[in-house]
Amino acid sequence: MEELEPYMVVSIGGLLIGIVAGATIHLTNFCTMGGISDRVLMDSGNRLRAWMLATAVAIIGTQYLSWSEAIDLSQAIYTTPNLGWLGAIIGGLLFGYGMTRASGCSSKNLARVGSGSLKSLIVVMIVAFVGYMTLRGLIGPLRLQIETSNLALDGSGIESQKIGDILAGITGMAAETWHTVVMVLLPLAILAWCFKSAEYRSSKRHILGGLIIGLCVVAGWYVTGVLGADDFDPVPLESMTFVAPSANAMQYLMTWTGSTINFGIALVGGVIVGAFLASISTGTFHIEGFANSDDTRNHIIGAVMMGFGGVLALGCSVGQGVTGMSTLSAGSLIALLSIMAGGYLGIKQLEEGTFGGALKAAFSRA
Repeated sequence: MEELEPYMVVSIGGLLIGIVAGATIHLTNFCTMGGISDRVLMDSGNRLRAWMLATAVAIIGTQYLSWSEAIDLSQAIYTTPNLGWLGAIIGGLLFGYGMTRASGCSSKNLARVGSGSLKSLIVVMIVAFVGYMTLRGLIGPLRLQIETSNLALDGSGIESQKIGDILAGITGMAAETWHTVVMVLLPLAILAWCFKSAEYRSSKRHILGGLIIGLCVVAGWYVTGVLGADDFDPVPLESMTFVAPSANAMQYLMTWTGSTINFGIALVGGVIVGAFLASISTGTFHIEGFANSDDTRNHIIGAVMMGFGGVLALGCSVGQGVTGMSTLSAGSLIALLSIMAGGYLGIKQLEEGTFGGALKAAFSRA
């Protein structure tokens, strides 16, 4: 039997991981925007803790793969010495705010497509279209202009944008020491915060959701970094993220002849398939459309912001908030905090009725 090419191995892996992730998102209602919304509007932290649990699990698993030298995280886009701080802030804020308009982050909207949501289909298509415009099209020059603000850390003797390397450059202490401290303390702090809540400890569904999504990220690194490793035909080291892969998936669907499937494209398709299978098996599949013209406008605006912001920030709430954070990247931490801030402002605007009211509420709370 002829051996599969590396790109086919990682594509099959991406499809399977996507199916598991899509089914999990649908069955556990895993959603970043929903987590922030629940916390702000209903004082319920279960879904937010599920997101943070996924981050902690992803950090532990990914750092184990790195420590055992199974993967080389220096090859990941999140750890380069080129720190895109401004893109992470602007893009994170736009993505976070946009997902509140679009009723969910990229992964949640992909899962909703699988369970029959036509309005999520429109959101995903617009995110992909605007994302591609930002990567390689009309908006590309604006992205490149923002990227001129990137900090070349290696010019200051800092090897990468990992939090440990930056702290080592600031303090003079060994980078390996700082990396060990961050690698141990950060996931422990997140886990302590998650499980200090009795409500969360009793919610098996949300615990399972966070655990599985975190493990899916680890599996993504393993598939691309280990199964896809080839001296002559290497594949990029990557894991779960959804904005740029959605853009690439759209291009692949339109130019199938001569195009090559990859991990991200297969992952996007897998999430839709997984959610479809889960919704069919549980009897929750249903066709959903826009409620009215205001609902349509809000989702379109949100999708545009998510497409541009997600590419600018180098990832979505899963791509940076879980996958990027698993590499212990300072850029991912900046993007994560910006996404949370944008999501908070978006939810407060829905609550207060105006953006000015949301800003006033946010600063009065601070």
